[in-house]
Amino acid sequence: MSNAPIGVFDSGVGGLTVARAIIDQLPNEEIHYLGDTANSPYGPKPLADVRKYALEAIDHLIDSGVKMVVIACNTASSAMLRDARERYSVPIVEVIQPAVRSAIKITSNNKVGVIGTRATVASRAYEDAFAAAPHLELHTKACPRFVEFVENGITTGDEILQVAHEYLEPLKESGIDTLVLGCTHYPYLKGAISYVMGDGVTLVSSDTETANDVYRELVRLGIERTETTPPEHRFEVTGKETKGFSELAGRLIGPSLGKIEVLKN
Repeated sequence: MSNAPIGVFDSGVGGLTVARAIIDQLPNEEIHYLGDTANSPYGPKPLADVRKYALEAIDHLIDSGVKMVVIACNTASSAMLRDARERYSVPIVEVIQPAVRSAIKITSNNKVGVIGTRATVASRAYEDAFAAAPHLELHTKACPRFVEFVENGITTGDEILQVAHEYLEPLKESGIDTLVLGCTHYPYLKGAISYVMGDGVTLVSSDTETANDVYRELVRLGIERTETTPPEHRFEVTGKETKGFSELAGRLIGPSLGKIEVLKN
């Protein structure tokens, strides 16, 4: 059990930011990554559909023998986290609570913004997560085109800046001092987001904080990898491997990426 890989799941390329953080913090652990590119993006889809796609993908990871599942997708977490924890016997780590805890610690004026997909914002998952801090003033904004840019491998350029201004100016005017990137795709666009929001706003992404939670769970359960051989990571997609996925995955993961496997229906 302890030498089995950690399963990391996302709708596409976004969860690789979480996988990279886990590899950095836990270099002896093996990662089995699954991007559900056949059904991406999740954001515009009804939550019932997202729940179905996500559970099917996690079933695949469980069947492959992973010792833990990291739901590295905010939309999926908002749609089926409770279902996943009831359905599977392995520990489940998600990306919403770690970022929320960090934002609560960071904010100094108690005004926090959250950006995410339409489905994540509509689910009110972040309102629920911030309920433990009722003194905070929360501002949410759906930014659906950000995912489209990232999935196509576009992370810079005038069009991204234009869209970022359109999405983010209302949040900037609200006076927030902390902005939660409520989608694991968004860290790829940190440059543009930070530029628009300005130096007075701290960006909080879930990748590092989620990796911290993974470490805590492994230690708590005593299931850290004990093998001394170098870990062999595995990266899979459910749909056709796109140029955008390959380029961003190669940039983020590096030589340990290896060949991306395409699952057959």
